[in-house]
Amino acid sequence: MARKRKRLPEGDFPAHIDSLAHDGRGVARIEGKAVFIHGALPGEDVRFRYVKRSRRYDEGVAMAIEQAAPERVEPRCPHAGLCGGCSLQHMDPAAQIRAKQQVLLDNLQRIGGVQPASVAPPLTGPHWGYRRKARLGVKDVRKKGKVLVGFREKGTPYVADLSRCEVLHPAVGERIEALSRLVERLGIRSAVPQIEVAFGDDAGALVFRVLEEPTAEDQARLRAFGEATGLHIHLQSGGPDTVTLLWPERSVLEYALPAEGLRLQFLPTDFTQINADINRAMIAQALDWLALEGSERVLDLFCGVGNFTLPLARHAREVVGVEGEAGLVQRARDNARRNGLGNVEFHVANLMESVEGAPWLQGDYDRILLDPPRSGAEAMMPRLAGLDVPRIVYVSCHPGSLARDAGLLATQGYRLERAGVMDMFPHTAHVESMALFVR
Repeated sequence: MARKRKRLPEGDFPAHIDSLAHDGRGVARIEGKAVFIHGALPGEDVRFRYVKRSRRYDEGVAMAIEQAAPERVEPRCPHAGLCGGCSLQHMDPAAQIRAKQQVLLDNLQRIGGVQPASVAPPLTGPHWGYRRKARLGVKDVRKKGKVLVGFREKGTPYVADLSRCEVLHPAVGERIEALSRLVERLGIRSAVPQIEVAFGDDAGALVFRVLEEPTAEDQARLRAFGEATGLHIHLQSGGPDTVTLLWPERSVLEYALPAEGLRLQFLPTDFTQINADINRAMIAQALDWLALEGSERVLDLFCGVGNFTLPLARHAREVVGVEGEAGLVQRARDNARRNGLGNVEFHVANLMESVEGAPWLQGDYDRILLDPPRSGAEAMMPRLAGLDVPRIVYVSCHPGSLARDAGLLATQGYRLERAGVMDMFPHTAHVESMALFVR
C-alpha cells in the first residue's frame, strides 16, 4: 500500500535564516529540524509557507521578508521567484561570490580535511547576458494555449512560463517569446522537448530536439526564423551524432583567446565554458599558477576541445591532452592544426577508470592541469601523485568532489598552496573554483 503523503501545515510561519545551503536556499531550524527556504538569505527574518515535509528536513518558500539582510537586492528578472535557472538574483553579486568562496573553504575543510595556504581573490565578470550555453525545456501546454520555452520551475519538473531571460546571451534571452511562437506554429509542436543554445564570439546556434520528422512546412518556418535572427538552426533526432544543420549552408562556432592569439572552433553540442570573460581570466590564472618557463612537458586531463591545452602549448615545450569523448579530441586536434601548434598531442581515454599502461603516461611530466566534470577525478588521484610533478592545477565545477580529491592528494605528499572561486555562473549557486597543489 502506498504511504499516505503527510499533509502540509496551512498558512505562513515565522523563521530566522541561519545560513545558505549549497543550492542557494536559506536554512532555518524549527524545533531542531532543518527547513530549506527558497528566496531567503542568512540573517533574515521571514514568513514562509511549507511546500514539502520529510522525516529529516522540510522545504518552504519565503512569502514575506520581515527583516531583510543588507545583501538583499531587487531581482532584475520578473521571473526570478519562479524560474529555476537562477537561485540568487535577490542577493547582491558581491555577496554571492563571497558566499561561494565560503562554500569552497567549508567543503575543503569538512570533506578533504585541508585548507589552502592562501585564498586567491575571486575572478568576476559580467552578471547579465553572460550565458553562452544552455538547454531550454519546451512544453506544449494546451491548458494555457501556448508552448512554454525556458528553464524548469524551482523545485518542479515543469517548464517555467517566461517572457525573457536576463542571464542568457541577449540574442536568445530577449527572444524567449519569439521561440515560443515559432514552436507553436510547427506541426510537430508537441514533439519538440528541448532547444539547446550555443554561442561563439560571432554566431549563435539553436539545436531543436525533434521526436518526429519535421514537415517541409516546419522546416521552412525554422529556416525563416534563422534568416530573420541570424541564429544557425540545427535539428537533432537522437544522440549527438544525429545533429544536422538546417540553416545556413555552413555553420562555424568559435571563440577567441586574444591573450594567446588563438581561436577555437566547436560544435553546438560540445562542452565549452559558458562564460567567455571568466574563461579567459581562468586560463590566464591557470597559466600563472603553473609558472611555466618554456621547457616543461605538461599533461592536460579532461581537455575537451583544447581550451587549456592550446594556451599551455604557447608557454610549454610539449603538451599532452587527454579526453574521454572521441569527437572532442578530434576538434582539439583540428584546433591545434588551425592555430599552427605542433607541440601538442591528444589521446582518447576514459579517465573515470584505471588508465594503467596508457601510452600517454609514458615519460616524465613537469606540470599537470585537470578540469574534470562534477564527479571529479577520484580514479586519477593515485596515478597523478605517482607522476611526481611539482605543480598541479585543478579546475573544478563542484566543490565537494574537489575537496575529496584534495584530501587524497594531501595524503600523497601534496600541499594545497592556493585556492579560489570564479564567478562562472552569476545568480546561481554553482561554484566554479581553482586549486594549486605543490609537491
